[in-house]
Amino acid sequence: MRRAGLGEGQPGNYVASGYSVYEEENEHLQEGLRAKVTALKSLTIDIGTEVKYQNNMLDDMDTDFDSTGGLLGATIGRVKQLSRGSQTKLLCYMLLFCCFVFFVLYWFIKLR
Repeated sequence: MRRAGLGEGQPGNYVASGYSVYEEENEHLQEGLRAKVTALKSLTIDIGTEVKYQNNMLDDMDTDFDSTGGLLGATIGRVKQLSRGSQTKLLCYMLLFCCFVFFVLYWFIKLR
């Protein structure tokens, strides 16, 4: 108690020993720390909100990809069924027609 000046002399003698300077410095540092903790807390809350939003978006994309995969699988199944059937001749005609159309378009573009 002698170092702090609390045990001897007049009351309030501890002010002269520098105790209040250390208290003020501690309070100042404490306020700075409190501000940093508040900033970190708001940042973590914002990060949590963003993570929840991104997870919802990923779930929606997963659902969309599943439905698209199902649709694509059904379409490929129909094409396989078409190629296995007696409509192979029709499929060849369609392929030749598409090649002809692409050739004509290429020719028109090349002439320009």
